[in-house]
Order: sequence, then structure tokens, then C-alpha cells
Amino acid sequence: MIHFVVHDESDSVGVVVVEGVKAGQELTGWIMDQDKEIRFQARSDIPIGHKLAIKELKNDDTVIKYGVDIGRTVAAIKPGEHAHVHNIKTKRW
Repeated sequence: MIHFVVHDESDSVGVVVVEGVKAGQELTGWIMDQDKEIRFQARSDIPIGHKLAIKELKNDDTVIKYGVDIGRTVAAIKPGEHAHVHNIKTKRW
């Protein structure tokens, strides 16, 4: 079962595509461009449609989703953690 999708292995986040991801759950992700699977343990509950960090991100790192810069971190994010508006902000303002 695929729990999250990633566009390219150079992305730093994937998108959860199932309901009910809970902290401690083993997750399988699909990297679309390379057609390969990756696995992570969820470190937090993550709602469907929200992001999951797949790389270690330090404070003020650029976040890449689907090959696009979507903002910067405002807190460190570990692989498997929920990545959303509480720890990612736009660079526009």
C-alpha cells in the first residue's frame, strides 16, 4: 500500500494520500519519477493531503515539493514528521 507520493527523489517532502496516518506507523512512499519505493516511520500524525518530510530539514532550509521551491522551514523537521504551516512558511513575505 502506498501512503505518500513524492515527485522526484531530490524533493524534501512527500504528500500523504491516505486517511489516518498515525505516529509510529510504518509508511511506504512512491517516488514517481524514479518509480521506486521508500519507507519511513511516521513521527507524528499526518492528515491526508499534508506533507511528510523525507529528508532532514534544518531551520531556514528550502522545502522542495514536486521539484518546486514551496518555501522555507521555520523549525527543524526530521524525516517522517508532519511538514505544514506550523513549520514551513512562504518566502514571499
